[in-house]
Amino acid sequence: MSAFEAADFDHHETVAFFDDKASGLRAIISIHSTALGPACGGTRMYPYANGDEALTDVLRLSRGMSYKSAIAGLPLGGGKAVIIGDPATDKSEAKLLAYANAVNTLGGRYITAMDVGIGPKDLPIVARRTKYVAGFDQPGKTGGDSGPLTALGVFVGLKAAVKHKFGTDSTKGMRIAIQGMGKVGMGLAKQLHQEGAQLLVSDVDRQAAAKAAETFKAEVVSPDAIVTADCDVFSPNALGAILDDRTVPALRAKVVAGGANNQLARDEHGESLRQRGVLYAPDYVINGGGIIRVAGQIFSWDDADIERRVLGIADTVAEIFRRSDADSVPTNAIADRMAEERMANAAGKMAHAAE
Repeated sequence: MSAFEAADFDHHETVAFFDDKASGLRAIISIHSTALGPACGGTRMYPYANGDEALTDVLRLSRGMSYKSAIAGLPLGGGKAVIIGDPATDKSEAKLLAYANAVNTLGGRYITAMDVGIGPKDLPIVARRTKYVAGFDQPGKTGGDSGPLTALGVFVGLKAAVKHKFGTDSTKGMRIAIQGMGKVGMGLAKQLHQEGAQLLVSDVDRQAAAKAAETFKAEVVSPDAIVTADCDVFSPNALGAILDDRTVPALRAKVVAGGANNQLARDEHGESLRQRGVLYAPDYVINGGGIIRVAGQIFSWDDADIERRVLGIADTVAEIFRRSDADSVPTNAIADRMAEERMANAAGKMAHAAE
């Protein structure tokens, strides 16, 4: 399948294919937009069934990064990379170094970071051969752990949603169901517990759920039941595509606000939520703390500036809610519109400057 004919091709600026015979590297780097700055996004290593499947994933992910950086107000565009292979069995130092060479061929138009299958032990190897890498602990730079700031962004975004829906500045006494007790879910649970929320928690890892229950005096709910649990706020922080034709009608929460990516199975489920009176905080807006942390490393912002930008997620979410109410348009569509406006304005300025 040609990139131009792919269903998810969205006028991406560059789609580059790499095949290094010596190391066995097979990778695709996709740059969706550089209107706001160099494209940035993680590298995913996954055993795709074929090249078409890998191409579909990288096109979708790179476009998503454009929107995420734009809505966060960052001087970054959107990009993503995929390496075809099983990270448990196919990863090698030679392959990672060959991948670094591939990144270099784009001359700084793409900056890579971590994603599924590529972790903190891998990026230092990549960094031995390219400077276009961020999102991990590096000497002389702000920290690379994005988990705490992602959790902070979800927390302030969730509170903005609670304020808009219920008219209160606090989650004290509210029943909040958290799906996924990883780094972000745990960080969010800690902040909500400190504020006095009543937590329901769930994770496919029973030990993680049990730890959260003990630490935060939370009620454990099975993974199958957490989405439709009796609560005020549902916070998905694990799987994507969980809001679909089956779950949306069964939701009992009045607010959905979590850090998981791609929570809507399809865009039209945003309208389904609106019709049911459920306030949805668009996922790529409130989970933007991670890309803000990466941007901080790239541009050498200090920790105070990075935190200020993460706290600003609350204002962005509040503006999305106001525009959604005024235009009777679902919040996910408003978020996309705002991101597209920022990219279009930047592209227009670039075109004017080139005249």
